[in-house]
Amino acid sequence: MLGSMQQAWKVGDLRTKLLFTLFMLLIFRLGAYIPVPGIDPVALEKLLGGQLFGFFDIVSGGAFKRFSIFAMSITPYINATIILQLLQVVIPRLDELAKEGDEGRKVIAQYTRYGTLVLAFIQAFGMAIALSRSGALSNPGIASYLVISITLTAGTALLMWIGEIITEHGIGNGISLIIFAGIVSRLPSQINGTIQELTGGIIGAFNITVFIALALASIVAIIAVNEGQRRLPVQYAKRVVGRKMYGGQSTFLPLRVNAAGVISIIFAMSLMMFPATIGSWMPQTNGYNQFINQWFSSSGILYNVLYAALIIFFTYFYVAIIFNPMDVAENIKKNGGFVPGIRPGRPTAEYIDKILSRLTLAGGIFLALIAVLPNIFLEITGVTSFYFGGTSLLIVVGVALDTMKQIESHLLLRSYEGFVK
Repeated sequence: MLGSMQQAWKVGDLRTKLLFTLFMLLIFRLGAYIPVPGIDPVALEKLLGGQLFGFFDIVSGGAFKRFSIFAMSITPYINATIILQLLQVVIPRLDELAKEGDEGRKVIAQYTRYGTLVLAFIQAFGMAIALSRSGALSNPGIASYLVISITLTAGTALLMWIGEIITEHGIGNGISLIIFAGIVSRLPSQINGTIQELTGGIIGAFNITVFIALALASIVAIIAVNEGQRRLPVQYAKRVVGRKMYGGQSTFLPLRVNAAGVISIIFAMSLMMFPATIGSWMPQTNGYNQFINQWFSSSGILYNVLYAALIIFFTYFYVAIIFNPMDVAENIKKNGGFVPGIRPGRPTAEYIDKILSRLTLAGGIFLALIAVLPNIFLEITGVTSFYFGGTSLLIVVGVALDTMKQIESHLLLRSYEGFVK
């Protein structure tokens, strides 16, 4: 692998792409330390000291708790993308655009950018009002609200531009790499905190060993499931056109085990955070907050059972939106193909749907385990300074694999030995 890395670095245009990607990520990390004007840092630290906003702070690479210009990270863009995907099911025009190829995708991408700006401004304005009510603003008022809202919206727009330009001129998916960089940037401080816990006698060497073993096992499992797929055989009949013969080929339809990716976990996490968010607006001595603290703790049985059930539900929900077995069966039929032993048309669609349902169940259960087990592992090992959530692991491993495959494809185009043997 090191030899292949050296060969990749020797390729001029590939080296330029890598350097460009690193430079744009460096801009992202610098922006995470530029504070938003008009914020009282002491009051902000007290407000964001809990675990409610932990995931957003991890994704933003610490920019959320610093409340820098990149505090919202790329979250509004992700939300806008998901909303556009959901709207394609109910709005025929968007569905037609998605099927028109590059031109249609460009129009949808433009709609996504506009939606990102709208969502970012609304979210930023709401955050400004919440900060004002919590006493975290130096000079509360409509002027401060607008300054904070415009600053945060501009930061999100800049990140969106950085992500798109990385995708166009760099290596990998730019939006995914921004999230990846935000998560990975916290590793040095977390490792340092774990070392301090170990040297201070708070945790023992056995706890660290168990923690590392569980983390590595989780990473291996994520790689195996992300790469896992059911290859459904498809046979194309022979056709004679003039003097040439077409078709007669055997191929396969890849059905991924983890087709939903990390989206189902994000949906479930949003719903599970909603009760705690409502509670944050009330006094801590309120009966509602006492109930939430007792039954909706991240290590509680009720919380983890509901969390796992929601992940499985949203896995089915999202796969049903992005994959239509009837459309796939019709495309196979139009191209003269068929699944051996299955009649073309509706029987093929039902067969694909049956297989996909089983794969989705396996993928949903796996995602639920990955999302729930880290919370339990942290309670068992006692390692509190090094937080690795299931969502973070899925994002980091998935982005690393995708980026590695892109580098591999560049190397194969130049007849170099790739990373994977």
